[in-house]
Amino acid sequence: MSARTPPCFGFAGHSGSGKTTLMEGVIAALIGQDWRVSVIKHTHHAVDLDQPGKDSFRHRAAGAAEVLIASGQRWALLHELRGAPEPELPVLLERLSPCDLVLVEGFKCQPIPKLEIRRAGYAAPPLFPGDPHIVALAADCPVAAGLPVFGLSDYNRIAAFILEQLGLNDGPK
Repeated sequence: MSARTPPCFGFAGHSGSGKTTLMEGVIAALIGQDWRVSVIKHTHHAVDLDQPGKDSFRHRAAGAAEVLIASGQRWALLHELRGAPEPELPVLLERLSPCDLVLVEGFKCQPIPKLEIRRAGYAAPPLFPGDPHIVALAADCPVAAGLPVFGLSDYNRIAAFILEQLGLNDGPK
């Protein structure tokens, strides 16, 4: 990764474990401390943020490699892979605008520090200890892992832990 690439921290867990809800709370906690936070989310599903019939959709359908949609509220860049391999996390991190840190949902196999989300009674096997990059857990049940364990709503404590893990204790830049 280049010097411009922001530090990143991952949230891992099986589908339905509560990754998104936990991240919402942690993002709010970090934003409340003036951190500029971005998010990269990986999905195995086909994603389309565009609408059939709209000009931007028609431009993509005509073969445009990228279409940038802009308004007074937001902008989005749609990039068509057109058979190219899915980009790796470091490539995607380089595409982001400047920020203080990036929270990553998914990308379970990437070598970044991660927090695993666990739920009582969830049938899927735990990711830790099989993933050496999991540095903490968030759970709704007792967990004996030899790692820090947080409750699923310990947003401020998890945010502080992430900042410590990333060496960002001095505050936002």
